Amino acid sequence: MENLNSFLEPGQRVQHPNQLDWGIGQVQSNINNHITVNFPEAGKVVIDGSRIVLILVH
Repeated sequence: MENLNSFLEPGQRVQHPNQLDWGIGQVQSNINNHITVNFPEAGKVVIDGSRIVLILVH
């Protein structure tokens, strides 16, 4: 499946579409469809970018 999160870079802020209660997280890395995000309410989470499209927060 296409990586719809390929534009995400470390430092960008995102939300998980199914876990809004995790808060706004900061991207730590984006390597081979594995996006590590540090969320204030969930800690560091590795997300499969081929399955979940994160919401970019401007």
